[in-house]
Amino acid sequence: MIAGIRLKICGLTTLVDAGFADRAGADYLGFILYPKSPRYISLAQFLAMKDRLPAGRRKVAVMVEPTDEQLTAAKAAGFDYFQVHFRHDHPISRIESWSREVGPERLWLAPKLPTGRDVNEAWLPLAETILFDAFDEHRFGGSGRAGDWEKFRRHLTKHGDKTWILAGGLGPENLGEALTASGARFVDMNSGVEVSPGIKDHARIEKAVSAIRHARASGSGGIDNRGTPG
Repeated sequence: MIAGIRLKICGLTTLVDAGFADRAGADYLGFILYPKSPRYISLAQFLAMKDRLPAGRRKVAVMVEPTDEQLTAAKAAGFDYFQVHFRHDHPISRIESWSREVGPERLWLAPKLPTGRDVNEAWLPLAETILFDAFDEHRFGGSGRAGDWEKFRRHLTKHGDKTWILAGGLGPENLGEALTASGARFVDMNSGVEVSPGIKDHARIEKAVSAIRHARASGSGGIDNRGTPG
C-alpha cells in the first residue's frame, strides 16, 4: 500500500517488470490471459514464471468471459484473484458460475459499461470487488483512455461495502487528478506505465508512485471504502 492507496500493475509479461513493480510497492501483479490482448501470456508462460515471481505479492488472472474450464485452469495455476471482463448484457448465469468457481471474495468483476449504464445491482452479491475501466466499443480494456471518474465516485459512495478499483488510462500525469475526482483508494495501471504493450517503463512506475504520495500528502482522493479485496 502506498500512502493508503492500493496499487495493481497489470499487463506484466516479464520477471524483470514483475520484480520492479514489487519493489516499487505494487500490492497486486496482473497477468492477462486473453489471447487478443497485446499483453497476452499463456497459462504455460505464467507457470514457467510463477516460482520466480516476488513472494507475497498477490497475482491476478485477467480474463474475458472465460469458460468454466478456463477459469478452473487459472485457479489450479495458483492465481490469488480473478479479474473477469464481460459485456454488460452477458448472461447472469455465467457470472454466477464464475462466482461459484472461485468465490465472491476472489472474483473481481470488470463489466464493460457503455456511457449512461451503471453496474447491475444483481451482480453485487456475486463479487466483493468491482473494477471500472474505460469503455471501448471494440475491445475489453487496454484502450489507454481515462474512465468516467464521476461515475466511479457515485458507485463507490452508494456501495461502500464493496471494493472499487479505478482503471483506464492512468499514468503519472493524471493520477492525482483521478484520485481527487474519483475518491479511489485502489488503482490499476497498465498502458500508462509502459514503453510498449507488455513492457513496463520503470521510470514511469516510479513517477506514478510519487504522484500517489504527493496526491495523498495534499489531501487528494480518499473516500473511505474497504480498499482491500478478499
